Amino acid sequence: MSERLRIENLYKVFAKDPTEALQILRGGGTKDSVFGKLGQVVGLDGVSLSVPSGAMYMIMGLSGSGKSTLARCVNRLNEPSAGRILLDGQDIVPLSEKALREVRRTRMSMVFQHFALLPNKRVIENVEFGLKLRGVAPAQRRKRAEEILSVVGLARWGYHLPHELSGGMRQRVGLARALATDADILIMDEAFSALDPLIRTEMQDELLRLQRTLNKTILFITHDFQEALKLGTRIAIMSEGKLVREGTPQSIVLEPGSDYVAAFTREVDRARLFDAHSVMKAPTVLWRGPNGIVVGGAGGGLLLDQQEHVVAGLGEAQIATLKQTGELPAGRGPYLCVPEGARLVDVARSYRSDHAMGVVDDSGKLVGLLGAEQILARIANLPSPGEAA
Repeated sequence: MSERLRIENLYKVFAKDPTEALQILRGGGTKDSVFGKLGQVVGLDGVSLSVPSGAMYMIMGLSGSGKSTLARCVNRLNEPSAGRILLDGQDIVPLSEKALREVRRTRMSMVFQHFALLPNKRVIENVEFGLKLRGVAPAQRRKRAEEILSVVGLARWGYHLPHELSGGMRQRVGLARALATDADILIMDEAFSALDPLIRTEMQDELLRLQRTLNKTILFITHDFQEALKLGTRIAIMSEGKLVREGTPQSIVLEPGSDYVAAFTREVDRARLFDAHSVMKAPTVLWRGPNGIVVGGAGGGLLLDQQEHVVAGLGEAQIATLKQTGELPAGRGPYLCVPEGARLVDVARSYRSDHAMGVVDDSGKLVGLLGAEQILARIANLPSPGEAA
């Protein structure tokens, strides 16, 4: 996956002259030590990260952790004190005001927490706004706005004023306005946190639906770990202006790395977070012959064709016969196959103790085997069989 955004050693000190503060931070000092000595507030302390193209990249942390400061530095609403911000390899930190305005008009869009809609303009005019600033012709921008309103399910509301819409619908207008510009990066700063819980859930689902269609690169700022887990392909967790943990949602829950990060993970519904791929075991080949391949698993085994697709199950008795004679028995046993991306809550519902269970990729090729022990251990946060406690 190609890299869309790279942040290298980014610092933000809220001061006219941050030179001494930067020296303290680079020498191992902290946000608190800078404030104690200089009275200057540190927003970012040497943050580096990489955002792949098409990723839903979550930046999260508690209040004051630096997550919103980071978002505002990326589009230079806040000027970084030091460091680089590379957009498709181009450092946007030294850009002139004119060049920066062009980046904001064409390459970055932002969705704010409180909608920021123009109250006296109709919905469709709000959606057109970024295109109007870009100088797009009226007929062209109206056509684009109508298309995007249809995508977000608001086609019938284009000629209403914002106050006639519900909070969730207004936030959807804000999202449509950002999407209309077809920018390279969409920055969402606590975009759903002001919404009621039910509407917030609906907007999260809507964003996931849109992402499956549009495959945008999204930098999403949130203080809600459950939201980060639900939406994110990768998560960066911040504290005191530093990036303290970065990785996939599953890797962060498995290996928090600190008490601060672990505190976010305690109430996670692991059955809905982890997938079959995360707990499967590699297949053990028991037999290979002209009629296929036999691999062993809990509850028996699986017979594969030469392309490693599952064609039948083998019960424990058939496996025992195979080991004794070296020949493929005529009998067949039951089996189940699940996609490697299947969540454990769904895998557990389909599990049968007398069935061998295989994990397959998108092409149907067997990539692993599953047993009850691995499924239950991951859900209960216990070491999987064979793992160290």
